[in-house]
Amino acid sequence: MEKRRIGRTALEVTEVSFGGAALGGLYRACSREAAMETLQGAWDAGLRYFDTAPFYGFGLSERRFGDFLRYKPRDSYVLSTKVGRLFRPVPDDQVPDHSYVDPLPFALDYDYSYDGIMRSVEFSYARLGLNRIDILFVHDIGAYTHGIEKTKLHFRDLMDGGLKALEELKRTGVISAYGLGVNEVQICLDVMRRAPLDCILLASRYSLLDRSAEAELLPLCGAQQTSLVIGGVFNSGILATGPVQGAHFDYRPASHD
Repeated sequence: MEKRRIGRTALEVTEVSFGGAALGGLYRACSREAAMETLQGAWDAGLRYFDTAPFYGFGLSERRFGDFLRYKPRDSYVLSTKVGRLFRPVPDDQVPDHSYVDPLPFALDYDYSYDGIMRSVEFSYARLGLNRIDILFVHDIGAYTHGIEKTKLHFRDLMDGGLKALEELKRTGVISAYGLGVNEVQICLDVMRRAPLDCILLASRYSLLDRSAEAELLPLCGAQQTSLVIGGVFNSGILATGPVQGAHFDYRPASHD
């Protein structure tokens, strides 16, 4: 499979990648056996770029990716995960519902500060059981997740300290690249006008149903040499399933329209 370079870095990824939300039980349960078989199928097909996040199953997806990749030659694949959410153990009846079936028993807090980013990376290493993460994405910062007022606070934390943590991690070789992992265009524009990014994992905003990234974001990424990793290419389901009963669009049940 052909590869493409991430931004101005030396890091290259296969042009098709594997996203790990479903391995964390998004919308339906996913057994460990099914997760391992699916990852092996992706590997056999030539995919060598794997993306996960603490949010996917509240740590479950990271654990499964780590179990699968632990015995693969380390330089044979690229791994990205995400920062911005920290998890704490809670009783089973207090696990929040974020559309994950059978997640691990944790609740989450958002933290985009310097310390929050550093803690998130440490926790990810522990869940993965690996000694290297190639790309870190700041996860779900923006009004789509937080609303306008809370986004202002999180944006300030990222600008005042979170980006400094990411740059420090990259400069010291802990990671090779960093960027945003989001579902909206505006926050990408806001961050890029303040700070350069290696890459953006943009979900659902550059697809057959949603072209909102075209007007401003794609030209800006071209000008700044910021790579776009296009996620959510099926708009969370409906472009794969068609307009069937229970189809999802934009992470919600699809409307009649």
